[in-house]
Amino acid sequence: MNPGPAAERDGTGEEAADDDRLARRARALAVARSVRASAAGLPDSPPPPHWRPGEQTLRLLTVATVAAVTAVVTGQAWLLAPGAFAAVLLAFAAPGTGRPARLSAESAVGPRRCFEGEPVTVRVTVAHDGRIGRPEPVVSLGPGLALDALTVTPTGVDLVLHADSWGRRHLGVVDLDVPDAHGLTLRTVRTDLGTVDVFPVPDSARLTPIPVRLPERIGEHTTAHEGTGVEVVGVRPHVPGERQRRIHWPSTTRRDAVQINQFAAERAADAVVLLDTLADYIDTATGRRSLDETLRAAAGLARAYLRRHDRIGLIAVGGQLRQLTAGSGDRQFYRLVESVLEARQDRPRRGPLPPLPLAALPGHALVYAFTPLADQRILDVLGQIRERGNPLVVVEIPAGEPTPRPGEEIDALALRLWRAEREAMRATLRGRGIPVVGHTPGETLDLALGPLLRRRIMGAAR
Repeated sequence: MNPGPAAERDGTGEEAADDDRLARRARALAVARSVRASAAGLPDSPPPPHWRPGEQTLRLLTVATVAAVTAVVTGQAWLLAPGAFAAVLLAFAAPGTGRPARLSAESAVGPRRCFEGEPVTVRVTVAHDGRIGRPEPVVSLGPGLALDALTVTPTGVDLVLHADSWGRRHLGVVDLDVPDAHGLTLRTVRTDLGTVDVFPVPDSARLTPIPVRLPERIGEHTTAHEGTGVEVVGVRPHVPGERQRRIHWPSTTRRDAVQINQFAAERAADAVVLLDTLADYIDTATGRRSLDETLRAAAGLARAYLRRHDRIGLIAVGGQLRQLTAGSGDRQFYRLVESVLEARQDRPRRGPLPPLPLAALPGHALVYAFTPLADQRILDVLGQIRERGNPLVVVEIPAGEPTPRPGEEIDALALRLWRAEREAMRATLRGRGIPVVGHTPGETLDLALGPLLRRRIMGAAR
């Protein structure tokens, strides 16, 4: 009797269920191996370049060896049957012409640029010229990365990763243990996943304070001078040649003479972001890093100015002096961030800092210094900016207070001295006429910059 459609469906369903169980088991084993490999760090030595016996070969050899030894010791010839059966399996399934001679792994990563927390997909495939079994992956991730999903395919593995913090991140390497079609031998191939540029998520910011003097470029900031803007600042008598549409009719009727609207000129601003990367402090209470919060706040401010069609540049002082001339447009934002992606790898600079380059500070450009105010050398840098006459605003990024041990008077005294030193630095800056505002991580930057809108920021006299 032929099986009916129901029986065929049941058989197909059982096969699909078995395949699903095998796939889940392979995924669980791959995830466990990858977690251990990532915790151990990136491998130093390359994988062996030759084929080697697989687990199935070792099991069959063990059966054959144990059976032969037992038969010799006990004198029972029938015990050779399991060993002979294992030896026959090894002989019939021995690698032949079907085993690939060329074997390599290729990876495709996308996207290569992303923001913090965004997924990065990786597909690793095995290129070969023969028959292979299902590969077994081992993923060794780079620092600062997390594995979200792993799927083992018949020809490779698919990964989903994400980075928790910004920087130029090395994704890591993937080792694939590729067996032959019978699973008797295997070979390991490795592929390097390369790097990705992870951009910080900018803080929320919309306010754009402006200095007293603005360059002669058309923009969106209203000035006190008469020009061709849209904000009416007064009226004046008509002069021959004026456009009729600028006539202010209420004043013309009241004064019995033609009066013309006066408009305020609108100009664009130049701003420069100064990043203090002398050190990276960790807040013991929240776990936040000062360097992370510095770049997030600076990125939010830069985006706010670029949305107003202003020009903005960058100076980073710390392990290595980095600069980017002022520019505008959406691409300038990514140039700003890319120029400091490697700031985490910089070695701390000892001794005095080099002088700031003149090209990085346009005349009368408003400078925002993002700093935790934890290193006295930053005062020398701010003094150079003030001497050049640029208007300056210091945005203090909290570095986290040291946590004293309970009952320790020396720790309490050290904390008081630490607070006094920070307050002395603030008082020194305010004494020079430099406004100091504090930014609380997690809050919008507008709360810190709001008081600066009461009046325009002035620079020092040269």
